[in-house]
Amino acid sequence: MSDQSSRYARVLAWLDQYVIRRLYNERVRRIILQSLPFWVASLLTGLVAVGYEELFIWAEKTSFAWLSAQPYLVFLITPAAFLGSWFLVKWFAPAARGSGIPQVMAGIELSSPTTHHHTAYLLSLRVALVKVLSSFILLLGGGVIGREGPTIQISAAIFRAINRLQPKGWPQLSRQIALITGGAAGLAAAFNTPLGGIVFVVEELTQTHITRFRTAVFSAVIIAGMTAQAILGPYLYLGFPKVTASSGWFLGIVILMAIVCGLAGALFAKTLLWINDYRRRFKTLSAQAGWVAACGLLLAGLAFWIGPTAIGTGKPIINQLLFTDNDPPWYLFPVRFAGMALSYSSGGAGGVFATSLSAGAVLGNGLSRLIDIDPADHNLIILVSMVSFLTGVVRSPFTAAILVLEMTDRHSAIFQLLLGGLMAQGAASLVDPHSFYEHLKSSFVRETLTQSAPPQSSHHSVEQEA
Repeated sequence: MSDQSSRYARVLAWLDQYVIRRLYNERVRRIILQSLPFWVASLLTGLVAVGYEELFIWAEKTSFAWLSAQPYLVFLITPAAFLGSWFLVKWFAPAARGSGIPQVMAGIELSSPTTHHHTAYLLSLRVALVKVLSSFILLLGGGVIGREGPTIQISAAIFRAINRLQPKGWPQLSRQIALITGGAAGLAAAFNTPLGGIVFVVEELTQTHITRFRTAVFSAVIIAGMTAQAILGPYLYLGFPKVTASSGWFLGIVILMAIVCGLAGALFAKTLLWINDYRRRFKTLSAQAGWVAACGLLLAGLAFWIGPTAIGTGKPIINQLLFTDNDPPWYLFPVRFAGMALSYSSGGAGGVFATSLSAGAVLGNGLSRLIDIDPADHNLIILVSMVSFLTGVVRSPFTAAILVLEMTDRHSAIFQLLLGGLMAQGAASLVDPHSFYEHLKSSFVRETLTQSAPPQSSHHSVEQEA
């Protein structure tokens, strides 16, 4: 145990001996001792999530600025950023690549007494640090990525580290619950959506009955979310768009949009999986670097042709669609679709949550203009399309609906959002019965179990995946 770890354990032991034992009976003391490390981890998660968000905002603004000022530089900066992001992951933490949610799912599956030592490969603090740096570089170079999936993996790594530092003799929650709770806290802090974090746990991270971990999840979500709010204020991720919660015949339009966007999300996930399989043909370092550079050059071409709307998280695009009358060009959806695929398949770190929401918004806007939807219903169609595209990718309809609901505070549209998620789920299942994350989780489980060397020295032989 490091000196820092020993000091942390001594502080906790002192707190127990001189404060908690004197104020509480044994039953209450055990509950406090069991919960205290999770409270500490939740506080840290909130602080890290805020810092990570500010880093992402600065990187995105900077990428927009240099693209507008010196557009030809994109052909140099974007490929260089893609290569830098990929090299960080390849040489220092292969499990930091991609979203981060499949890694947490794999870590939960491997958290049994016989395999828990493998989770360091997926969820160490080193992986978390590489995740931050790799995604920052990728976004700075114009990558079409989000920070929400990465925040979930970073949060799970923090919870795992804190859980392992508890003094001997303290009552502990299981390793599995630590990772589950960390995932919930990460999503809640990333989007400022506490209910979304709780629903995400139930729907995506585990099939375990919630009574086993509800207190840990609820308290972690509250602490992480309130920490983020204390610094940023009680913000909404997308503000207050005007929404008319239409019903009757209009529900047919909602269902149609949900089905189309759900299918599009599922096809996007299949595209990423296909590209991932194709990448495995490149065995040598030079071939892999060539692939990454080619992805960067292709995205650079899109950015040069379209401008800043082709790159970044997509949040400015959603705000434009919900709060202004400015329509993006009809080809923005295929451009964003390609940019997401190129960025995610480069091998660097970056998520698909926020970018999927923006892709759904662009697609929904295009479809609503095509069939001449009443302007009063325009925002509702965009929100439903966001839910549906995200559902098509991750197959978590309730999580998607609750996230969009909490981002916009449009409770009057909850039934339409839920309906859209369910319709999208059914349509996406026709393309693939399994979610994108489930496919990658299985891959990460296999990869982790085949590691014959400690995580910090095994990165040279690990095959890179999207």
